This record gives sequence, C-alpha cells and structure tokens, in this order.
Amino acid sequence: MRPATLEFLKQRFTEYYEKGYLSEPSALSQREWGFIFFDASSEVRMRRHMAFADGRELRSYIRSMVPAHVYYSTAYYEMPGAPTMGEKFWTGADLIFDLDADHIMRGSYTDMLKRVQEETIKLIGMLTDELGFRHRDVSVVFSGGRGYHIHVRDIAIREWGSQERREVIDYVCGTGIDPGVMLSARPGMPGGWQRRYIDALREHLLWLSGLERGDAMRYLTGFERIGEKTASGFLDGIEPLLMHLQEYRTEGLSHNRMLRAIVAAEEGDLADRVREQAARADEPVTTDTRRLIRMPTSLHGGSGLRAAPLAVKDLPEFDPLVDAVVFGTRERKVDMRAALTMPILGNAYRLTKGVNRVPEALAVFVCCRGMAEIAGGGG
Repeated sequence: MRPATLEFLKQRFTEYYEKGYLSEPSALSQREWGFIFFDASSEVRMRRHMAFADGRELRSYIRSMVPAHVYYSTAYYEMPGAPTMGEKFWTGADLIFDLDADHIMRGSYTDMLKRVQEETIKLIGMLTDELGFRHRDVSVVFSGGRGYHIHVRDIAIREWGSQERREVIDYVCGTGIDPGVMLSARPGMPGGWQRRYIDALREHLLWLSGLERGDAMRYLTGFERIGEKTASGFLDGIEPLLMHLQEYRTEGLSHNRMLRAIVAAEEGDLADRVREQAARADEPVTTDTRRLIRMPTSLHGGSGLRAAPLAVKDLPEFDPLVDAVVFGTRERKVDMRAALTMPILGNAYRLTKGVNRVPEALAVFVCCRGMAEIAGGGG
C-alpha cells in the first residue's frame, strides 16, 4: 500500500471514530482487547493482551491510535490485561457463531453477502426455535467483511467449556446425523433435524424419479450389493414412497433395502443435500472459549464497512452495501489494479483498470481491499 493510500485511509477512519458512535460490550473491563494497525509490521501483526477500565478509556485509545481492526475477547477474565493466557483467570465466555461466506461459496461479493445472510437467518432459527435460546439473549452483527457474527449472552451458559459448545455447533452443522434415527417413526409431526432430513431425502428421490430409467438404474446399481431386480423394484414403488415422505410418514422405511443403501452413503448426492440443510458456521470459533471477535460499530480494515449490529427482525432487509456504509459520495480518484463492477449506496459502478473517479465510500472499499491505490488529486 502506497503512503498516500495509507494516509487516505487513516484520515477517513479518524473522521469516523471522531464523529461516530462506538458501542461497547457488556463487562468491558473484564475483556481482553486486540488491535491491528494500518502500518503494522509483519513482526507485530496484532497488539493484544490489553484492557480498559471503561468506555471512555477505550474510545480515547481508538481515536488516538486509529486502528484498522478492533477486537475484544468473547471471554471474561479477572485480569484481562495480563501478558499470558494463564495469568488472566478465565471466568466464562459468550457463545459465538461466525458465518463467513468464504467457507460457504465462491462468487461475486454481492452473491456471497446474500448467501451468508440466508445462512445466518437459518442459524438463528435453529438457536431460538429448536435449542431454546431466548431472542433477547441473541444478537447479530454484520462483520464488516463477508459474514455475520451471532452473540449469545446468557449467564446460564457462560461457564460452558469447549465440549458443551461443541455439542451445540455439532447440532446446527448436522454433524453425526444417524439416518436410522432420522427415519424412525415418532408420534406427531417431526421437527428439527428429522424434518430437515426427510425433506432432503424426498428432494433426492424426486430427482431420482425424474431421471431416464436407464440412468436411474445405473445410479442405484452403483451401490454395493444392489442388483437390477432390487433397483427396478425400488423405482416401480417410488411414487408411494414419495407420498409417505411428503406426509412425513416414516414407518417401515428402515426395512427398504434400497433406501438403507442410499441413506447409508456418507458421500454423494443425498449427503450434499443434507449438508445444505445445515447451518454453515465456523466450528472452531464456537468451541474456542478465548476467542477475539470484531467489535460491533468499529470499522473493518479490509473493507471500510462498519461492523453493524442489527436487530434479528431487521436481518432479512439488511443490505450491507447500503446499511453498513459510513462514507459518502464525495468524489475521489483511485488507480484500479483491474476492472471491477461494484454496487454500493444503491448504485452500480463499472470501474476500468487505471484511474477512475468514484464516490468516497467506494474509494475506501477498493483501497482497503488492496484493489486500488489513491490517485493524484484524490483529495
């Protein structure tokens, strides 16, 4: 990054931190803090093991140092500023879920933002509707990059260790699902993972029923110990089976030899469909009881977007490239490394390689992303 670009970004971040409202986490004085700076050397990537007595001290530090990234611990400590983890004396931690579009799909930035938003809504539904977490204890934050953080602050689970947290993340990610349990007959309408599994199986069998018979036979006889007679009989009876699954009736399914072979496959089309039903959260983040997480309302040094806290009810309508943008439309010049089409603040911009005039919000974004340098006359 050229010195002029670095100075441009530091000035814009200074502007925001001097004027912008900075929220602070609960029990601020019990948190460890970490910072990455724009001019950080490769030897000292993050300055951490820091603590602040109150919000005024924290805000003063941020406004004077102007970090590119601000993090605090999900954990609570007796001595958060101690130089080693063993000296901090851990007393508990929030339950955190991190959804990053990079771990879900590849595509344009806008497509990735849309997909990860859908996954976040799915995960929140699992936490509140199936695992019983209260809505008031669940908060969601757009990370400022390509994802969302979900914070669950409930005193009853604060002292959970990694194993208890592992059980929660295994549930939402669908780890260790037993097909036999999923297809076992139970009274009443199934919910949770049983319902999701049956939906995935029905979708898979609908796909199979739509194939040419020869293609379907080749697929079915590809399973170990499945001959043409078994495969043909299964195809002949697939319509009644689909009706049973549509009505979530699972009695007798475990006796179907062909179906047992299909659901027993650990990889393949059905396994992929089941994975699509899971929440795509980053498992190590949830199980880590000493994790640092980005501070809501701070700026993301890799995008210039705000780590935006929002109400769960507002998530479906949230547009990060409008609602998390804090800079305006003042014109700036940037020298693009390559062509780019980018929507921001409700408008789409087509940038060519070389010098372009763009609104300041877009200039900050492409410079933070390393896609451009600030050009001469850029203000």
